[in-house]
Amino acid sequence: MITLTENRPDKLWHLHPLRVRYQETDQMGVVFHSNYVTWMEIGRTELIRFFGYPYKKIEEQGMLLPVVDLTCSYVAPARYDDLVLICTTIENFSPVRLSFRSEVRRIKEGDASVTQTMQGTDLPGELLLRGGTRHVWVNADMRPSRLDKAFPELYKLLAAASGDRTDQEEGN
Repeated sequence: MITLTENRPDKLWHLHPLRVRYQETDQMGVVFHSNYVTWMEIGRTELIRFFGYPYKKIEEQGMLLPVVDLTCSYVAPARYDDLVLICTTIENFSPVRLSFRSEVRRIKEGDASVTQTMQGTDLPGELLLRGGTRHVWVNADMRPSRLDKAFPELYKLLAAASGDRTDQEEGN
C-alpha cells in the first residue's frame, strides 16, 4: 500500500465549498456532528469526479467502494450560514484499498485563495474538522476486487493522483 505522509508538499487536495444550511444545525446553532460525515462523502465524490470518473460510472463498471473505517476529530464548530471548504486528498492507495484524508475549514466570503485544487499542506481557512475514511474495492457480489484488474484506467489515474510514480502492482 502506498502511504502518503501528512506533510508531503506536493499532496493534491480537492477543495469543495459549501454554505451551511439551517437544516444542518442543531438547537445550539452549530452543525450537527453527523453532517460532517456527509460532507466528507461529498468531498470524496467530488474528488473522484474531478478526475473524470463519477461514482456512477465506477459502479456501472461493477466496482463499489464501501467505507470500512471512519475517523474524525472535531476542532471547532461550524454554524448556520458559514462558508466551509471540504478539503479531500488521497492518503493511502493500493489495488484493493483506498483511503482519503479530509478537512473541513471555515473560509471568509470572497476568499480569493480558494481554487478547485491545490497542492501542499497550507490549506485556507480555519480548521473545523480533521478526519478520513478507509475503503475496500469490491465487486457487485461484495467480494474484494483488484481495481488494477477490473478497471485499469481508473487504477492508473488514482495511482498518478496519489503520487505513485511507479507501475508496480502491490498485493492488498
